Amino acid sequence: MNKGYQMHAVSVTAIEQLTPLIKRFTFAPCSGEAFPAFTGGSHVIVKMQDGEECYSNAYSLMSDPKALDQYQISVRLDAEGKGGSKYMHEQVQVGTLLELSAPNNLFELAPAGQKHVLIAGGIGITPFMPQLAELQARGAEYELHYAFRAPEHGALWPELQASAHADRCHCYIDSEGRRLDVDGLLSAQPKGTHVYVCGPKPLIDAVIDSANRHRFRDEYIHWEQFATEVPTDAASFTVVLAQSGLEVVVGADQTILQAIESLAVEVECLCREGVCGTCETRILEGEAEHYDQYLSDEEKAAQQSMMLCVSRAKGQRLVLDL
Repeated sequence: MNKGYQMHAVSVTAIEQLTPLIKRFTFAPCSGEAFPAFTGGSHVIVKMQDGEECYSNAYSLMSDPKALDQYQISVRLDAEGKGGSKYMHEQVQVGTLLELSAPNNLFELAPAGQKHVLIAGGIGITPFMPQLAELQARGAEYELHYAFRAPEHGALWPELQASAHADRCHCYIDSEGRRLDVDGLLSAQPKGTHVYVCGPKPLIDAVIDSANRHRFRDEYIHWEQFATEVPTDAASFTVVLAQSGLEVVVGADQTILQAIESLAVEVECLCREGVCGTCETRILEGEAEHYDQYLSDEEKAAQQSMMLCVSRAKGQRLVLDL
């Protein structure tokens, strides 16, 4: 079970407007000490306090893992989101104080492989920035395919063109008629290739489907998506809290976490996106429909625990160790 994240007080030291929709933020630790070490693919949880509203969003670290005097993230403005990205874009300034979790990596590079193919959609480019340097340092065979709808979504393409990885980076812009042929790309890869994808759900689904068709082994397919999507046809169900005996009906438009919080029961949580593992809770009866990215496939199949912020019940009733 997750024991929670260590939080660090940070100050915003720089903000760059990369495109009309994307800003890059640089943080320094208020303690004056170095940040914890991390590897490419790691994310942090950013805690933001906007009056009575509190937001906790997961963002990939995109800075140099060797330069631990700072962390960098990029944030795409999502006007229809939960509010965190809007707060970062509209309220945060140089000098703003925030809290960041210690890094966690659910999207790390495989330690070996014939080749590594990185596929990014839009803001999904960010975890790959430090991974490119890591692959180069290994002397590995690798290439990056970066797809986005329009130029304003391709914030880091100019930097990639000017980088030491330029000859390994390929760009696809939908609005200019250049679309990524996922199936064609994966069909041409040698045996033993690892494929990594980060971006919107349709791209992730397309890569996973194509990789399966071309007989990539499951452990050679890696993906990350922070904006967890749950079914639009979700049904209501009952949750029983075993320790207190309380029962609550979770509505079709609610998460289990929201329903429990409506009872004034406190549950430790952080990201509310199924990424950090903080709200992991033991299942005593019933089975969960898992939508998180924290548990492994084996852990999900075991039905021993679940993430209350995104996952739901398979049936009409769940009994939880709360």
